[in-house]
Amino acid sequence: MKRKLAAAIVIAGMMVSVAACGGNGGKDSGKDAGPAGWKGQTLTVWTMDGSAPPQWTKDVQTAFEKKTGAKVKFEIQKWDGIQQKITTALSEDNPPDVLEVGNTQTPAYAATGGLADLADVKQAVGADWTPSVSQSSLYEGKQYAAPWYFANRVVIYNKAIWAKAGITSTPKTRDEFFKDLDTIGKKTDAEPLYLPGQNWYFLDGLIIGQGGDLVKKQGGKYVSNLADPKVSAAMQTYKKYASYSKAPKDKDEATPQQATIFAKGKTGAIIGMGWEAGTAIQTNKSIEKDLGYFTVPGATADKPEGVFLGGSNLAVAQNSKKQSLAKEFLKVALSDQYEGELAKLNGIVPNKTSLQSNLKGNAAAEAAAPAAAGGGTTPLIPEWAAVENTPNPIKSYMTAVLNGKDPAAAAKDVEGEINKRLAQQN
Repeated sequence: MKRKLAAAIVIAGMMVSVAACGGNGGKDSGKDAGPAGWKGQTLTVWTMDGSAPPQWTKDVQTAFEKKTGAKVKFEIQKWDGIQQKITTALSEDNPPDVLEVGNTQTPAYAATGGLADLADVKQAVGADWTPSVSQSSLYEGKQYAAPWYFANRVVIYNKAIWAKAGITSTPKTRDEFFKDLDTIGKKTDAEPLYLPGQNWYFLDGLIIGQGGDLVKKQGGKYVSNLADPKVSAAMQTYKKYASYSKAPKDKDEATPQQATIFAKGKTGAIIGMGWEAGTAIQTNKSIEKDLGYFTVPGATADKPEGVFLGGSNLAVAQNSKKQSLAKEFLKVALSDQYEGELAKLNGIVPNKTSLQSNLKGNAAAEAAAPAAAGGGTTPLIPEWAAVENTPNPIKSYMTAVLNGKDPAAAAKDVEGEINKRLAQQN
């Protein structure tokens, strides 16, 4: 993808002002007229800058208009300030009809009552949605959105450095990966792996791989689960990875951008999003020929490492007066034909495992896809967003462990702050 999905592709929306949202359907009577009233209507669809390629947009528009007799107006918006803009728009009488929303933000929008139930859309086109990517479109057991596209971290490696170390194949297990990093450290002058101490979303993937969770229910409310042995085990795995790196223990992957470090040609590998390879190439064009990718390996060869799945869902506004038409749009846009086309054009993980064949030829996407089925997200509760606010207490926990503190003790130091944020207390 040409743009940052970053910490995860956090949310999405449109460039129009709230006052202009919706209200542009010629036959809008204030009530959903159903299929009989579709002809002549105009559906407003908010998508994220970079999410919908022009060819995909054109093809979906054509198919939708042919099927319904209605028109669709895509309105593109920038990332900055989008969460508040969507929240405001959903409270209006004339919101956009369909919205792209970040997968981890979907529960917060659903909790406000701003999203329509899409159980009928799932029944029509989503029976075989990959459970791991579909999970974020649910809230309290109901289908308030539909999974659209996703991305996760892979290993981006320097093939020249690996060849110099005598390594002829990519690792299939975590221990094989560690062995290869050992070999690079012994046989070359390269830094085997660049992994800063606060690459928090990589840690989240390791926690998912352990079957752990960052929160638990206690007395009817969510509290920190950071001291759980599964979380500690994931952190110890992270510490093992970090032992091959000279990166700062108190910085994340964006400070500085790890791809710019990798671009210097003196690093064996980084663990990052596929788009980071593009950043490396922009920094140093000559490194392009040496780039390679592989799936982050897990404990055994048959199961890749757990990964954080960043991505977007599509939702219908509860206050839309064209809900039936909006749902018909989703049935077109999320059909195998156009979901597959989006995957091919954007190099993103589609919402169905069966559609991953559309990624053939895109090396980074092909490396990301195998881990998607075992991936997950941060806790899908509205209260979670506050936990990640700066300064993120989990990053402080990570640095403490990397500096030698016992994981349980490090967790105890920050759990009070995490619980305060989960309780929405200042």
